[in-house]
Amino acid sequence: MGTEDASHRVGEPSCARIARALSDAAPVPFWLDDAASPAPRAPLERDQTTDLAIVGAGLTGLWTALLAKRADPQRDVVLVDGDRIAGGASGRNGGFCDPTLTHGLLNGIDRFPGEIATLERLATQNFDEYRSDIAREGIECDWEDTSELVVATEPWQLAVLDEDVAEHVRFGHRSTRLDAEETRRRVASPTYLGGALSTPIGLVNPARLAWGLADACERLGVRIHEESRVLRIAPASGAVELRTARGALRARRAALATNAYAPLLRRIRWRMLPVYDYVLVTERLSEAQRHAIGWNGREGLSDAANQFHYYRLTADERILWGGYDAVYYRGNGVGERYEQRPATFALLARHFHETFPQLEDVRFSHRWGGAIDVCSRFSVFWGRALKRRVAYCAGFTGAGVVASRFGARVLLALLGGEESELTRLRMVRRKPLPFPPEPLRSAVVARTRASLASADEHEGERDVWLKVLDRFGLGFDS
Repeated sequence: MGTEDASHRVGEPSCARIARALSDAAPVPFWLDDAASPAPRAPLERDQTTDLAIVGAGLTGLWTALLAKRADPQRDVVLVDGDRIAGGASGRNGGFCDPTLTHGLLNGIDRFPGEIATLERLATQNFDEYRSDIAREGIECDWEDTSELVVATEPWQLAVLDEDVAEHVRFGHRSTRLDAEETRRRVASPTYLGGALSTPIGLVNPARLAWGLADACERLGVRIHEESRVLRIAPASGAVELRTARGALRARRAALATNAYAPLLRRIRWRMLPVYDYVLVTERLSEAQRHAIGWNGREGLSDAANQFHYYRLTADERILWGGYDAVYYRGNGVGERYEQRPATFALLARHFHETFPQLEDVRFSHRWGGAIDVCSRFSVFWGRALKRRVAYCAGFTGAGVVASRFGARVLLALLGGEESELTRLRMVRRKPLPFPPEPLRSAVVARTRASLASADEHEGERDVWLKVLDRFGLGFDS
């Protein structure tokens, strides 16, 4: 990070101090370690029929169910999940509610230059409706209206901030460039050389959001079955059949919202890469510790590196700290065995104490990992299958908390066969370039990660490998 190691304590090696800070961290997601967690809903245990089946009870699946019932209260909707509600990415993310539909404005300009103005308008509309829906349904999810603060920790990142602010202002957004003193006045870290402050964004407890959406769905009549993994999907005489271990669900239409988990359609697998992201949460900060870091605006923070960190305050005054070390496991590996990675937790803890040396006594209460559904354009894509009776979306690349609602709107439009502004979007009609098969897939990811790390170490200079990927529209994000 370009600063002196602040994690050192006199008479004690820094590695021992890091180990002590992590020693009591529970190996579970902070958001899911909650006394308010609902009791499990019954699995699908007999054959059923429905108008609309939705696979995946994360945010995308839940929004799809809610919006479907609102649009047509008579439509029968069944939502199934192989785990628990919010058990995947929806209960493991940082709870950042960025309005973007394109994984940031700069990525949207690069990928969809001809319609970025439309996408930004739709993003603003979606964000406003998202907030309104939370209030309308009375969902208690610790929502906070705040700002995004992107910080530079190396001199070369200042130019990145300049470009980001200029483009946000050009598209009518509120964005301000801050110098080092102004940035540190907001959040006290000696590593900050400048910042870019943009509004609006929200912060949320994502698990409580998902649980609240599930309750809202059930109030409208949606049937939800947890621990009901769909093993296969197949056509069935004018419908589709989704087979689980205990029963089958026959549906006129189906929406697939399984995120980074094994897709039911092979065509999704080629375009999606599950990448593990790791997160720490601190113990509750004391009043003195809160005073030492400032952060009175409670902004959501990230840095401007290629391998970046993201961090925020929770409602009960902890710091959530994640990112940087994105890890792909060969063969699209996803599962419980990948959720704990001691080397990454130690690295994150070291970076935390370098950023906030005044918090040298703070320990971590939770540590976990979760899979992100990465695609080569860094933003959600859609498609249809099985004679257009099935629609799917995937590839949010870590920016799906708010975009999931938009993803759900498009899913329903595709299933309805309607021609609309949404279905005519190039972003909806076109798909990202696929990733290569194994073993080339693992080799490409490893080479790309090494190049991104090298760019961060060499003033952001992208090597030949990254320039080739840029030219062909392929990518991999930390």
